Amino acid sequence: MTPTFRHAVLAGTILSAPLSAGLFAVPAQAQKAVALDEISVTSPSPIQATKPVAAPAAPLQTGILPVATNTFSPVTVVTQDQIARDQPRTLGDALFDRPGISSTTYAPGAASRPIIRGLDNARVRIQENGIVNGGVSDLGEDHAVPVNPLVADRIEVIRGPATLRYGSGAIGGVVSADNNRVPTFIPANGVQGQVTTGFSSVDNGRLGAATVDAGGDGIAVHADGFRTANDSYAIPGGIQRNSYNESQGGAVGISAIGDRGFVGISFSHYDAIYAIPGGTAEQDRTRLTPNQDRVLSRGEYRPLDGPFEVIRYWAGYSVYRHNEVGIGEDGIEGVQAIFKNREAEGRLELQHVPVETPFGVLTGALGFQSDRRVINTQLESFLPKTESRANAVYLFEELELRPGTRLQAAGRYEVDRLSSTAAQFPTDFTPVDGLDPLQYARTRRFAPKSASIGALQDLPFGFVASLNGSYVERGPTGYELFSQGPHDATATFEIGNPDLKKERARTVEASIRRAEGPLRLDATGYYTRYTGFIYRNFTGLACDDDFASCGSGTENRQVVYQQQNATFYGAEIIGQYDVLPVGNGFAGIEAQFDFVRAQFDNGTNVPRIPPYRLGGGVYLRADGWFARVNLLHAFDHQATALFETPTPGYDDLRAELSYTKLVDPTVYGASAITLGVQGRNLLDADIRNSTSFKKDEILLPGRNVRLFLTARF
Repeated sequence: MTPTFRHAVLAGTILSAPLSAGLFAVPAQAQKAVALDEISVTSPSPIQATKPVAAPAAPLQTGILPVATNTFSPVTVVTQDQIARDQPRTLGDALFDRPGISSTTYAPGAASRPIIRGLDNARVRIQENGIVNGGVSDLGEDHAVPVNPLVADRIEVIRGPATLRYGSGAIGGVVSADNNRVPTFIPANGVQGQVTTGFSSVDNGRLGAATVDAGGDGIAVHADGFRTANDSYAIPGGIQRNSYNESQGGAVGISAIGDRGFVGISFSHYDAIYAIPGGTAEQDRTRLTPNQDRVLSRGEYRPLDGPFEVIRYWAGYSVYRHNEVGIGEDGIEGVQAIFKNREAEGRLELQHVPVETPFGVLTGALGFQSDRRVINTQLESFLPKTESRANAVYLFEELELRPGTRLQAAGRYEVDRLSSTAAQFPTDFTPVDGLDPLQYARTRRFAPKSASIGALQDLPFGFVASLNGSYVERGPTGYELFSQGPHDATATFEIGNPDLKKERARTVEASIRRAEGPLRLDATGYYTRYTGFIYRNFTGLACDDDFASCGSGTENRQVVYQQQNATFYGAEIIGQYDVLPVGNGFAGIEAQFDFVRAQFDNGTNVPRIPPYRLGGGVYLRADGWFARVNLLHAFDHQATALFETPTPGYDDLRAELSYTKLVDPTVYGASAITLGVQGRNLLDADIRNSTSFKKDEILLPGRNVRLFLTARF
């Protein structure tokens, strides 16, 4: 069964029909009201619908909280409509205020990587259309993710046992940006698309993005493009210097689509330039120039008979490079560091036919995944050339005991190999007689194993409960093992540990969700016990550009990768309630709360953890209008690690007003037009992000008013 969103109908009727024959069935009584379409959630499980993929229905009604009730693991979804209204320039911007999610905000609007439940970098996989994004954002918070959300159809964030599908690098979660760059359908009218543009006051920001899908006679094509440009943004009382950014890119794709499946390929390009605000990076006018080319292919085949009812594959290859440009020690501006990344990944999934057992119907899928990555750095870079390989096999099985009661079990076995140049540092990480550390070739091999079990149960009044347990192992990454030098943009001197062991996590997670009627609720609590948690520890020393200067230098903070047992627990809750009918819609209230607590066994705190957050507001959606006023409060963050400073709380007051008009496409060339205005940080508060290395050096953007316009055709 395809995991789907189930949403309320405006008149109180319920829409929860399954995907069938490529069409969404709607109860007769719901057809008299304004119904909300279902959206397929494809990332959490390899067990998917076997029917041909149909063209997406109209976007969800503006302002509706999407709740995935048919998935074992909690899934946060940002819809295409929400993306068009918020107009985020990074995945971190798109997810920053979602319960359980924060971001690094190292260079706001440019380099801001999602943080899930206090975990980031090596523990959070970022992918586009099922294939890893192929950048180097996991190597440093100053590195941008080469994925622009403006051309995404939706963003899915998966936590819990569903991450076993993607590997040990997803132990904390998966952020999946999905679009139609490899076409999977032929539009009903032969062509469809969307154009969006906007302007933001806080940074004189300008952007535009467009997507087009077309096809006929078994051939589908896709094209998209985007461009953004922003000046240095305003903060209360001034300007955050050296915070400008620009980006542009696009893609073309083509697929052959038939009765038994499809096969397609796409090519995409991304390039940008953005500056790093705060501290030494600002003084040196540091800026980065990411550039990526990416080829992606995917396909699906549905045999008429045999043991498998559907076979799917994904394959991608990317070439990435960025220069870090700024003023060097010699006072001359130039390229200070170069990062290159070549990465290939493939995944094959075989979904077997349903099996009738004495206990119920068993469905499942067997998967194979392979990845190769080569990282190359030059000049003042902290990581020697590193090659990593990973191969894995995984299995998901679901048993429907009876309607409304399902069990899931999953397992994964992975083999990792990493080769690079290691360095042997003194145990106290201070230089001895000015000698450089001994360097030698080193290869490490790991075999992470993971398993999970889960239960999903329908409850009265439209509630759905889930309970999951998982055991996940993660092998250290190349930069955790082999780092050995200065990182100019982050002002750190990073020292890896080539003897790190596997990291192990045991998690229990419980959720209750509801998506029917006037109340929509998504609440999850979790507890994770880590053995050998790998983290960057500030030693308290400062270095310049070589190890001999550590202890006497001033430019870079020395950080060392170490391991220690740790415990994480927390909760994430969000809900909406339609209180009062207004026109053909409702006025209602909404609220959210999330927290994560993370401590080592010795009683100290894990570094860079998000604050407790509480928010709420009111909304109105009726007759094409949508209005919202919402306040998000972040509490003071006092649970600091060694050498961290407390972070003051803040209040982010937000508001929005928009109007959507359905029009005649033969007259206007579009079927729907949305015009709106959105305000963020309307109190012009000082906002510092406790998860950011830059929190003591920079403020997040001040008061911002954004105008946006979207046309769909």
